[in-house]
Amino acid sequence: LPLVSWTLKPSPNSRASWCIVVSSPTASQHTRATTMGEVAAELLYNMAPLALSGAGAGAGAEVGSCAPLLAELRQLWGEIGKSREERERMVHELEAECTRVYRRKVDEATGERALLHQSLAASEAEIAALTAALGAENSTQFKVNKWTVSLNERVSSATALLEELRAMRAERSKQFSDIRSEIEKISAEIAGRSHGQDNSPRAGDAHDLTIRRLNDYRARLSTLQKEKSERLHKVLEHVTEVHSLCDVLGEDFIAIVNEVHPGLHEADPGKPTSISDTTLTRLSQVVAMLTSEKAKRAAMLREAVVPLVELWDLMDSPVEERRGFQKAAAVLRPAKEEVLSSGVLSMASIKRTEEEVERLTRLKAGRMKELVLKRRLELENICRSMHVEPDASTVPEKSIALIDSGLVNPSELMASIDDQIAKAKEEHQSRKDIMEKINKWLLACEEEKWLDDHNVDENRFSTGRTARLNLKRAEKARVIIMKIPGM
Repeated sequence: LPLVSWTLKPSPNSRASWCIVVSSPTASQHTRATTMGEVAAELLYNMAPLALSGAGAGAGAEVGSCAPLLAELRQLWGEIGKSREERERMVHELEAECTRVYRRKVDEATGERALLHQSLAASEAEIAALTAALGAENSTQFKVNKWTVSLNERVSSATALLEELRAMRAERSKQFSDIRSEIEKISAEIAGRSHGQDNSPRAGDAHDLTIRRLNDYRARLSTLQKEKSERLHKVLEHVTEVHSLCDVLGEDFIAIVNEVHPGLHEADPGKPTSISDTTLTRLSQVVAMLTSEKAKRAAMLREAVVPLVELWDLMDSPVEERRGFQKAAAVLRPAKEEVLSSGVLSMASIKRTEEEVERLTRLKAGRMKELVLKRRLELENICRSMHVEPDASTVPEKSIALIDSGLVNPSELMASIDDQIAKAKEEHQSRKDIMEKINKWLLACEEEKWLDDHNVDENRFSTGRTARLNLKRAEKARVIIMKIPGM
């Protein structure tokens, strides 16, 4: 049965009559109404507090704590001589004051409950937003337990869950920020623009922090990193080729690449290497320009080296004199053109080669008689080995007379003798077999003549060392002589 409370109130029929009003209060009002009724009865009629069956222990404790004060108040009223009307008024004032105190406490509790509900609703809304942004809206891990009785427990649970989600969001936002910053950095390098330092999260990132979107960012970053690696490889190839060409051509490598981009050489490591389309295009143009210049200078050097080598051969220049131009002479070998020495195609090297050709040309004019006689002697030696007479048009006496008279250009005369030497060498090659047989036959004839002389020598059988050697030679000579009829 519900507990009842009672109060003393004036009877509506007579002021002198009192009645006890019994009601079924709510659980929160039962203790307050019972206590106030007992206080009123004790103050007005010196009645002892009624011990209602079922009264709470808290109410008894509350009245007991006020008992000394009530006794003192009753004594004071008796000494003062307060009338019943005054006592009634004061009792009503006590009741009103108690009502105001309880109402204030009820209002405070109601407001606290409303704040807890508001806080819980806000936390649940933020939790829903965070789980949606993190892609975990279907996870039971991030749900507030709604079966707890106490609001404080639910708010505490929501607060703890909210702190965990906020930490997850901060970590995920940092991952997005780092990846996005790297993407923007690589994109800026490819586009050839400067990269800003703003790493603050974007508005879109705060609403979509799912793993799927993070994986999309990572895939995009991986693609950009691969493209950057390929571009770096191309830039390195171009820079290496430019360095090689500049080394051969004797050009300033740093000055050339600085015109393309200052960060392409090691002299300035503080700046990043440029991998933009503009840089790659400029590097390709520089490589093409330097390659064309290399071919042009190689042709210029070849034009200077060809007469230089001819002059060396013509004047029998010593090895020491030729050594200083051996690197330049490598340009005549096409297979070696790609591995030319450093600076061999520089303008200074080409100019030095041309000056050497001019010097040898002037020297050749002074030594022409000597060269003509040397060539004529070479021709005579070849003809003598073939047992033929050389051309009489270039005999030494006639050639010197022609040079002194100025009727013949020494170079033309030298060219004529060179032609005769070339024809003599061709004829010597064609007579090689028969000349070998003739030389063998002449050798056999000489051995036969020696053997005849040896046979008439009276000392051929002496015991000396020379005699023994002559006897061995005589035996070999007889073998050779026996082959003369076959020859």
